[in-house]
Amino acid sequence: MTVLLSVRDLSIGFGDGDSVVKDVSFDVEAGQTLALVGESGSGKTISCRAVLRILPRAAQIRKGTITFGTGQDQLDLATLGERRMRDIRGNRISMIFQEPMRSLSPLHKIGNQVSEVLWLHRGASESEARKEVLKQFERVGFPDPARAYDSYPFEMSGGMRQRAMIAMAMVAKPDLLIADEPTTALDVTTQAQVLGLIKDLQQETGMALILVTHDLGVVANMAEQVVVMHKGRVMEAGPAELILSEPAHPYTQQLFDAAPEIPDKDAVGIPMPNEDLILEMKGVSKTYTMRSGRGWKADKLIHACRGIDLKLARGKTLAVVGESGSGKTTAARIALGAELPDPGGEVLFRATSQDDPIRVHQMTRTERTLFQRKAQMVFQDPYSSLSPRMRIQDAMTEPLEIHGIGTPAEQREKAAEMLKRVGLNADMLKRYPHAFSGGQRQRLSIARAMMLDPTLIICDEPTSALDVSVQEQILTLLEDLQDSLNLSYFFISHDLAVVARIADEVAVMRQGLVVEQAPPETLFYNPRHPYTKALIAAQPEPDINRPIDLKLVALGAGSPDSWDDAFRFTDSVIPSLVEMEPGHKVRCHV
Repeated sequence: MTVLLSVRDLSIGFGDGDSVVKDVSFDVEAGQTLALVGESGSGKTISCRAVLRILPRAAQIRKGTITFGTGQDQLDLATLGERRMRDIRGNRISMIFQEPMRSLSPLHKIGNQVSEVLWLHRGASESEARKEVLKQFERVGFPDPARAYDSYPFEMSGGMRQRAMIAMAMVAKPDLLIADEPTTALDVTTQAQVLGLIKDLQQETGMALILVTHDLGVVANMAEQVVVMHKGRVMEAGPAELILSEPAHPYTQQLFDAAPEIPDKDAVGIPMPNEDLILEMKGVSKTYTMRSGRGWKADKLIHACRGIDLKLARGKTLAVVGESGSGKTTAARIALGAELPDPGGEVLFRATSQDDPIRVHQMTRTERTLFQRKAQMVFQDPYSSLSPRMRIQDAMTEPLEIHGIGTPAEQREKAAEMLKRVGLNADMLKRYPHAFSGGQRQRLSIARAMMLDPTLIICDEPTSALDVSVQEQILTLLEDLQDSLNLSYFFISHDLAVVARIADEVAVMRQGLVVEQAPPETLFYNPRHPYTKALIAAQPEPDINRPIDLKLVALGAGSPDSWDDAFRFTDSVIPSLVEMEPGHKVRCHV
């Protein structure tokens, strides 16, 4: 094969500081997929940005060569003039960025943003560009390409925005595509479909691919060559099959050990005991009305949750799993009292085993104050949930000030104690959130939730955007806190491998309904519902011999109309949740 991109002895630094990327070398052959693997801060993304020369202003390439092209067409991108680099970017080398919402302009329609590539690099007219873009939208899986063309980014789901980014990168048919964590925050079913799409497009066009990721399961499904990076250096490099089967470097082995896996054993779990319930949801539904905005059109009803019955035992973890839009977070907000359920539904909370249940949506002021102290939430994005203008000390002590607990000195002492409990130092209290890594910010969010000594914590995707090693640390922390303080967790996730690690009971949701419910061992050993099977099949494993079964994923993650008659449902005909074996419920027609 012919080498398309060759990076040799690349070093990058900021200002007068030490180099953050040191002597990095790798080659990418035409038509080949190279995976750059490592944690956040390992130098993966900045090395790729150096290829396109889109580094931050303070950064400089201190040494090294970046050669792109074949035969007489070779160019040194590190020294190429800016005018010629503009011809390379988006044309011969394209990049898919990690967060599509930040990469797409919120003020311009999706179609115009994708068409811009053809206007700039191909001189295409508006009608020619639209025709080509609509064709590309169809190939990347938009159900209605014309509607997508005229939509703004905020009108699309995360998976659809990521497909738009792929279309933008692919529309000019580049020689090299750089995909920077293209599936990190996506549901596993959407992730599997996006990875399959990239692979299909790669085979059609023969382009080379650099895949930046920390997920070894994604690597096993996509890559031929692997480069493992840590603290700006290459730790290990070679064929994917060899590195995934026999990792030689301790750091690579550490990444393998940290990766969560779905259990593969013939075991049937015991249903979670229901004697001492801390939280109970009975017949909870939530319907929103979406106004049409046009007088002749009827308003549309959105069923976010339908007939949810869930029980959480004290000191246990109930995991609610499903894709974006399945109703997980709405159910959690109703459980916290932040949303009112439709008439007929109720949420019961018992602060201690001896207390009478409180009806969460009919609380007195005194009961609400008690409930807010005993039920706290850890959010998906810790950076958004911590004020950038408040020092950590102020953010930590704020709940105590609101509830009038302790003197300022006692509040600071409690904050320092909580930081130590989550593995951070008390001298960090004077810092601002931007001074911490993603994993540290998530620890801070957990510490803040613990300030009022709660008994119930709702965790909304607390590990979805974290590296596998940091994810492992957060899960271990949550387990330790649960064991020592007898905490109860309402744990929201789309990752079944994480759920298998932490949950005592799992409820799988799709389109506002619980479609299957069981202890994790039962669920993974004997899944009955097609959507549960799709979630399990979509979980990438770090084993090159066990690729994702895209057909099974597409079947279960598709429309309920495509399911077998026993599981099919519509807005008007919904089957009941039937107990198939002790503790194992499946929504099906009996």
